[in-house]
Amino acid sequence: MDQKPTLKVLLAGPRGFCAGVDRAIKIVEEALKRYGAPVYVRHEIVHNRFVVQSLEAQGAVFVEELDEIPNDGQPVVFSAHGVPKAIPAEAERRQMFFLDATCPLVSKVHREAEHHFTRNRHIFLIGHAGHPEVIGTMGQLPPGAITLVEDEAQARSVEPPPGHDLSFITQTTLSVDDTAEIVDILRERFPQISAPAKEDICYATTNRQAAVKEIAPRVEMMIVVGAPNSSNSLRLVEVASRSGCKAAVMVQRGRELDLDQVAKYSSLGITAGASAPELLVEEVLAKLRERYSLDIEEVVVAEEKIIFKLPSALATAPAA
Repeated sequence: MDQKPTLKVLLAGPRGFCAGVDRAIKIVEEALKRYGAPVYVRHEIVHNRFVVQSLEAQGAVFVEELDEIPNDGQPVVFSAHGVPKAIPAEAERRQMFFLDATCPLVSKVHREAEHHFTRNRHIFLIGHAGHPEVIGTMGQLPPGAITLVEDEAQARSVEPPPGHDLSFITQTTLSVDDTAEIVDILRERFPQISAPAKEDICYATTNRQAAVKEIAPRVEMMIVVGAPNSSNSLRLVEVASRSGCKAAVMVQRGRELDLDQVAKYSSLGITAGASAPELLVEEVLAKLRERYSLDIEEVVVAEEKIIFKLPSALATAPAA
């Protein structure tokens, strides 16, 4: 039997689930254990189809809006991306039992926005239009209090309303480098603009991008395990392309990987977005082993030990 060719693989560390994603998934799983099915979830709990389908198999029911949920007393979970204030207000009006799985680092950005607003500062939010996190952050304040800035061109042209000091906040899952360039433009135009006390881009996004930057110059192709609607996963593909890779692709499952495309290269990097479970990375490695003998090296740029607590309602509720 012909011996398989060897393929060099660099595994990014950290990769995959962050503390906020892990907490959000556990909230749904724990609610199912304690209250039984169904547990309703407004929007995808995290941006990963495999995770959503796994929770559906346990009894979670995903909806887009609260009006799709019957008043049956079962828990309602808000996704990790955060929601506008109107959503919990509506849930309270309907006397729903809801659990907020918003990542604490997203909640931090919400509190920053409120802080700036109380000080009569107009807020620039650096982020992507239509992303659930951006919708949730802008929905913390009255319309017009926040202006979205998506790129450098908008940073150069945006005009704030008169009569306000200025501040900026950012989506937590952005490209570190792109955001820095946008911030530089805003600071040049508005030297007195107030910045976050601590950077808004979350530690997990920063660490995963740093690992890709470390690996990309050493490999010819980067595989990002993630979802096309996952902001942090898309940024990893972009970072890999900018950092020296000849090719950077995203796959959701191992079966999607095109081994003929891989055959063009002698070295690979593999990472996973913050909402992709390690099982999916193992799928990619298994797919590669169909054709190659793998020489795997893990490249770790940071150790992550952060754990976020579950809501107190889950800590005290009896099991179903």
